[in-house]
Amino acid sequence: MSTHDEDILDFDFFDEGATTEAPAREEGRRPSTRGPRGPVRPGGWTPLLRLIGLIAFAILLVVLVVVWAQGCAGDRKRDAYVDYMGDLRPIAQNSASIGQKLAELLTTPGLKQDELESQLTGLIEQQSNDVSRADDLDPPGPVTPESGYAIDALTLRVNGMQGLLNVFKSTKDSKDATAAGQLLADQGLRLTASDVVWDDFFRKPATAVLEDEGIDGVSVPDSNFVENEQLYTASSMAAIWQRVHGASTGGTPAGAHGSSLAYVRAQPSGQTLSTDTETTIQVSTDLGFEVGVTNSGDFQEVSVKVTLTIPKQPSPIVKNATIDLIDPGTTKSVTFRDFGEVPIGEPVKIQVAVLPVQGETNKANNSAEFPVIFSLAGP
Repeated sequence: MSTHDEDILDFDFFDEGATTEAPAREEGRRPSTRGPRGPVRPGGWTPLLRLIGLIAFAILLVVLVVVWAQGCAGDRKRDAYVDYMGDLRPIAQNSASIGQKLAELLTTPGLKQDELESQLTGLIEQQSNDVSRADDLDPPGPVTPESGYAIDALTLRVNGMQGLLNVFKSTKDSKDATAAGQLLADQGLRLTASDVVWDDFFRKPATAVLEDEGIDGVSVPDSNFVENEQLYTASSMAAIWQRVHGASTGGTPAGAHGSSLAYVRAQPSGQTLSTDTETTIQVSTDLGFEVGVTNSGDFQEVSVKVTLTIPKQPSPIVKNATIDLIDPGTTKSVTFRDFGEVPIGEPVKIQVAVLPVQGETNKANNSAEFPVIFSLAGP
């Protein structure tokens, strides 16, 4: 190695200081094309913090999107239940209304066979339409099995009414009221069973599904077709058949019509009022009067009207009620409530009257007056 080369090596590796400028390159070396070197800035935290911020923002955005998507899915699920129950509710209400109309039809005084058949056919058609409407609904998946039972309940109501119509037609020329009553009662079982199916296999299980799915504020509609199960017993149906049969044939069965006032009891105390002795009655928010009415005749009586009057100035308190059906020899009751302000501390006579039924001749036992005095309950 030459002395010149040693000088170069010595320059390159040992003589450069921190504050000493490098000497110009020797001739023959290719000059640098770079411009003057700027000062080198020391590395900092700013880029790293920016990166961390961007990652955090991205994570937050993902979380918000997921939460939003879950919220939308939850809203859609709830809306599905709201729509289904909302669409089913008028069907359930209409079916219950048909049940009331059927009871009114069967207890209509003077009803003839052709009138019964015509009106009953109309009710069957209405209930059949309810079955079709319910079957067209699209229930949310978890309540699909339960919705099938709602349709089954509505179908039982169609079958029960159709069965009643068939029996009335097939026994039109019969004279055996007992046998006809039993056949009609068998069909009535389908009507009462429909309420059990609706409650036990649809409404209660569907309510449980809503709770399991976390759906709040959505109620499952109720539907009660039979309000009075006694209407569809064999004895009651026999009396209904006999009444319709008699009105249709124009015959006049032997026997008498009659109704009588059986008792009047204050509630909730249970005190039986007397026509001779004054009864002191403590007034409370639960105050009521139970009136018992007995069918004292030989025929089933329908739409028996009862009136209770409490004298008061300037206007008396008058309450009215109707007992839909009473079989011969049986007693049914009705309870009156919501009297407002009754006269306190002064003797009054409560007047109770059972309006005479059609064909009743003995009316002496249809009404009575009961002396009472109302008092405020003690502290």
